[in-house]
Amino acid sequence: MEWIPTISELSGPRYQRIVEAMEADIAAGRLVRGQQLPTQRALAKALGIDLTTVTRAYTEARRRGIMEARVGQGSFVSETSARRAVDLPHPVAIDLSMNVPPHPLEAQLDERIIAGLEALRAQSGLTAYLNYQPPGGSAHEREVAARWMRARVPHAQADRLVIFPGAQTILFNLLAHLARPGETVLTEALTFPGIKAAAALLGVKLVGVAMDEDGILPDALAKACRVHTPKAVYLIPTLHNPTTATLSAERRGTIAKIIRDAGTILIEDDAYGLLDRSASPIANLIPERTYLATTLSKCIAPALRVAYLVTPDNGAQRDMRTSLQATVQMPAPLMVALVTHWIENGVADRIIGAIRNEAVGRQQLAQRALKGFQFLARPAAHHLWLRLPEERPDLAAALLRNGLAVVAGDAFTVDGAPPHAARVSLGAARNRSELTEALRILVGALQKPADTRQIV
Repeated sequence: MEWIPTISELSGPRYQRIVEAMEADIAAGRLVRGQQLPTQRALAKALGIDLTTVTRAYTEARRRGIMEARVGQGSFVSETSARRAVDLPHPVAIDLSMNVPPHPLEAQLDERIIAGLEALRAQSGLTAYLNYQPPGGSAHEREVAARWMRARVPHAQADRLVIFPGAQTILFNLLAHLARPGETVLTEALTFPGIKAAAALLGVKLVGVAMDEDGILPDALAKACRVHTPKAVYLIPTLHNPTTATLSAERRGTIAKIIRDAGTILIEDDAYGLLDRSASPIANLIPERTYLATTLSKCIAPALRVAYLVTPDNGAQRDMRTSLQATVQMPAPLMVALVTHWIENGVADRIIGAIRNEAVGRQQLAQRALKGFQFLARPAAHHLWLRLPEERPDLAAALLRNGLAVVAGDAFTVDGAPPHAARVSLGAARNRSELTEALRILVGALQKPADTRQIV
């Protein structure tokens, strides 16, 4: 049955009424992602209006990201609210290099942003958030965040929590606070490039610790603690970036004991913990020795620039608020207010749930496309870790020449030889159709034999 919108009860120009009816029917579930829409001529005839009006409506719907046109197939309800990037290097047609969350229509981000800002405007006016605010968030904002986090982190309290403008700022400030130039911080042998960049800028020495497909190896960590006497240990124990490894409860307990016995500090990067809530943070085992960083960049959107740091005690919280003020002053007040509003009315959890479901769907799609190839993945992860053929060390570069960007293993390697592997960020594709095309290019490149020609 073709979609025929009801526009007689709406106001404004007819083309806008068609678009508003489309948005309303998507929100109500009367239109679903990927559903084919009537042709412009058919809809014009059904509504008894001029064809140019429908053409203008469809153009506006594409501009808003709620509809997409497929060459030779027709017009369809968009699978996502994400728009095509306009600032990518020209050769890159599909960019799977950035590890970002997908934005399915079910998340209703556009509508929820508008509704949230309107609620804030009605409550106190938006200009109230354009001035300086307390570094690390107001008492109310920290209390709301702490109460929300206590479902996973029972010791989270407002007086031990600091709100930062993103996890990268947390990592930079923590390294500057815990280690001096030349001192050592341990991490997994493969780690987040952001911690590498921060350590390099601060002159802090990172030492990689051996890991397997389940995460960092406890025996190797214990030995590294004895040899290097580290100022801190930085770990991503849940949906590890880049390997997706998630430590078992048993291994988390062993690692917590190693850190306690070594008298060092844990920096726990919980960037993906809200996507896999079955994994309890290591911070729950050694709260007095852990700085726990939880960001919304990977479970809602990176541009919100809202992240929460739970500190070991009140004194550490005051120190980190002072450090935050000295470096970037404060997180963006309007974004913090919006996120706080979403947490209070339950919208944040609904957005995260929709994004988690989309991540699961994309992983299933990748599992089918990459059957027969070696890779590590977890159901709710936004990425997978793909083993590349030993005889194709330049495969990532070859993919880029074919318009597909992924990240090769050297970006994550702390020391030693980089692995023949690449991180493929499934969430970065605008929709599942684009991801399917990206995987087709990827599989084609993996199946292509190595070029054995000799250069003479």
